[in-house]
Amino acid sequence: MKLFYSPTSPYARKVRMVAIETGLAAQIDVISVNVAQEQPELFAANPLGKVPALVLANGEALFDSPVICRYLDSLSGNTLLPLSGWQHWEILRWEALADGLMDAAYNRVMEERSRPEHERSPAAMARWETEITRTLQHVEARLDTLGERLTLAHLALGAALGYLEFRLPHLLQAAAYPQMLAWYAPFRERPAMQATQPS
Repeated sequence: MKLFYSPTSPYARKVRMVAIETGLAAQIDVISVNVAQEQPELFAANPLGKVPALVLANGEALFDSPVICRYLDSLSGNTLLPLSGWQHWEILRWEALADGLMDAAYNRVMEERSRPEHERSPAAMARWETEITRTLQHVEARLDTLGERLTLAHLALGAALGYLEFRLPHLLQAAAYPQMLAWYAPFRERPAMQATQPS
């Protein structure tokens, strides 16, 4: 298998962590791409030109991080996402929340990084920061539903918080989110987190 990724993409980081945690990393060739440039091989795998994209041994490609994560987990015997019961939906809800947090953070970052100052929208940037703050408050209040056993929910949340730490660290205020950051401090030291740090 071949995985197209960007070293700074939190979505690709989530997939790479799933590969590591499920013991599948050795079966995947990782290919770093710059999505701002023409990437014919990536476009052949995903016409949207987005990462992550996973090319399988039979030549078929999967894209979008939730799809790839489910596929990799299915190869490992569904160790990160049980197939039935309420926990299945709880984990998917956590993943959706974390992915939405990544979306808001990515949009906020790109508004600042890709536009000249006079073309930026202060209202949009404020809206995304509000979304981030509201979501972090929700995580802080609901952290007890995350559970102890490692699941896709933990990896998605770790990738989202890692992206905030990398790009918008001022939004991770210890006084506002003591429980969440107490959870994140040891989680960020996991080998999968350390091996996939953005650069």
